[in-house]
Amino acid sequence: MTMDTLLDIAQSAVKTALAKGAQEVAANLSRSRDVETVWRDGQLEKTQEATSRAIRLTLYVDGRYATVSSSDLRPQALEQFIADSVVLTRALGKDPHRSLPDPKLYAGQAKVDLQLADPRHEAFTAEDRRRLARELEAAARAVPGSDKILSVTGSVNDRSAESYKVHSNGFVGHRKDTSTFLGAEVSVKDPDGRRPEDTSYAGSRFGSELPTAASLGQDAARRTLARVGSKKGDSAVLTMAIDNRAAGRMLAFLLGPLSGAAFQQKRSFLEGKQGTAIGSPLLHLTDDPLIPKGFGSRLYDSEGLAARALPLFENGVLRNGYVDTYYAKKLGTAPTTGGVSNLVWKLGSKDQAALLADFKEGILVTSFLGGNSNGTTGDFSLGVQGFRIRNGHRAEPVGEMNISGNHLEFWKQLTALGNDPYPYSALRTPTLVFEGVQFAGN
Repeated sequence: MTMDTLLDIAQSAVKTALAKGAQEVAANLSRSRDVETVWRDGQLEKTQEATSRAIRLTLYVDGRYATVSSSDLRPQALEQFIADSVVLTRALGKDPHRSLPDPKLYAGQAKVDLQLADPRHEAFTAEDRRRLARELEAAARAVPGSDKILSVTGSVNDRSAESYKVHSNGFVGHRKDTSTFLGAEVSVKDPDGRRPEDTSYAGSRFGSELPTAASLGQDAARRTLARVGSKKGDSAVLTMAIDNRAAGRMLAFLLGPLSGAAFQQKRSFLEGKQGTAIGSPLLHLTDDPLIPKGFGSRLYDSEGLAARALPLFENGVLRNGYVDTYYAKKLGTAPTTGGVSNLVWKLGSKDQAALLADFKEGILVTSFLGGNSNGTTGDFSLGVQGFRIRNGHRAEPVGEMNISGNHLEFWKQLTALGNDPYPYSALRTPTLVFEGVQFAGN
């Protein structure tokens, strides 16, 4: 099915919905291909391919609203589906705040090539996937100390997708993107009988820009072997560094309450705090959807609003949240955008090793295990594991410990950021350092 055909189907669906009685319509027609290859302990464990093709329609009928979808794109079937959906929408309750965005919000779309699709992705073969998965395991098992390894899993996941978005009030958008991720998971035998596990993974829009499978397999094995002998540390108030690849979880707890829905429904500890210092002056964070090859990059958001940079925190002060047009109407404010794209931090000047060298006593958190964060109150309690830092050097592994606090105080304890934004996530978190964190252990 060609691009022209996809666009034709989306435009035809909009015209049909209007003819059946809808006052406004948004159509999103997409197709995707996902392939997963898993190699485990010397043999192919799974190879799976999933392809999808579907249309999602947002209907505005007589003051009512519904979102429906179908994978049957045959003209006759789609026409009947749309007719039935319009009838069903009329049976719903009215919502005066529901409508397509003001067309003025579509204007100003950036004229840049975000380089989201690898033109060589289609040449990525089944044998390429199996070879990389095998290399991940082989590299892990070649690391010194591999006699302790119990199991190694290498995985290759790649995706290609294309979509057209058409609105009855003038918006037309096209997007095509690809991504490939490699990962290795290793488990080892600890003398006390436990089986520590850890992983290493990487992803890219362009397959040629991935790190080698060998480097990832080796990293996964070294990370896991370093966990051998992990014990619960003593309770203490210490300096905490969060590894860049783990810091995204803590950040997600801060971003969740920034949604328009959370603000409007009074479910956010950040509600009413725009213009207030939430974090230390080092918390300087911008949402930037226009980064070439970024995992969150886009020319327009899910509503068709033209993508542009959005300041979230400036020197610790909350500036904006993620407010789509629906909740903007309810809140009586201007919309920003409905969701996260890429995050850009005001980085520090040191790498993680240099940051840790400044520690007298502390803990480097490499992952969070369980726990929860309350978006309404800001209270959190999380399990952590990582390494004790003594006199600037990484010492013994620690685990089964917890940290707790409230985000409104916690982010004010941010005292340093690394120069190492994590490249395999749209959150792009660097190493984060917090002073005076309460660790609960022995």
